[in-house]
Amino acid sequence: MGRMKVLVTGFDGQLGKCTQKQVRECRELSFFFSSRENLDITNKELINGLFFKEKFDFVINCAAYTNVEQAEKEPKKAFLVNAEGVKNLAEVCKNYNTTLIHISTDYVFDGSKNTPYTEEDNPNPINEYGKSKLAGEQYIQDILVEHFIIRTSWLYSQFGKNFYKTVLEKSDTEKKLTITTGEVGTPTNANDLAKFLLYIISVKSKKYGLYHFSNLGSATWYDFAKEILSLSGKLEQINLEKADNYPTFAERPKYSVLDKTKIKVIFSKTSIDWKKSLKNLRNDF
Repeated sequence: MGRMKVLVTGFDGQLGKCTQKQVRECRELSFFFSSRENLDITNKELINGLFFKEKFDFVINCAAYTNVEQAEKEPKKAFLVNAEGVKNLAEVCKNYNTTLIHISTDYVFDGSKNTPYTEEDNPNPINEYGKSKLAGEQYIQDILVEHFIIRTSWLYSQFGKNFYKTVLEKSDTEKKLTITTGEVGTPTNANDLAKFLLYIISVKSKKYGLYHFSNLGSATWYDFAKEILSLSGKLEQINLEKADNYPTFAERPKYSVLDKTKIKVIFSKTSIDWKKSLKNLRNDF
């Protein structure tokens, strides 16, 4: 029997790149990395053709429309990728008996709770991005039994465009940074998420369903920025100021910490504290 074949969509995004970085540990798996340029998930015929040729065992879907602000202005584009594209993947996965691992978001919640959100809590997204991601989740649940939907939050890494990299870049050119304290969530190192996704595949898990995965603890964006600057040795050089609210076009949940009890019980894999994981990333450079 040959090595299991794994398709990773959205390879050009930060999670796709983190996944590629981790695959050196997975010699028993064969990977096919695709970007939007060579596999547009909104084109079902294209997906079908690739599956017919390659016969994948697993798909990790990192392809997504992730611009929360722009999604308010062009919701059809967000829904095309995050809902219709995901539906295409789910239908093709069903036809080829392929397990789909799909990445979703804390933004499916409205933020009205003040305790961590569990998988049983009712989603109620308050922006178009969250609505489009929830629609994608629902398509998968309706179409495909063999699926893992992994909700995560505040992803950052050494790749792509994210809050971590933005704070570091701005600290090189600006003396003052104003960061909001109006939202509470959990910064999550995309490398940790990538490791977990590959773990699911390596153990050939059939414990399908919806899970929450993030690093541990909680923070405001101000707390996150302060820790980034502290670890990089730049905190003393920057005037870091708090803002109750930072004006954005899209409404965002005020509280979106995810409860990780289910994933810990099912997989016995413990995530690590967000501060420790951030330190680990700094040490990797």
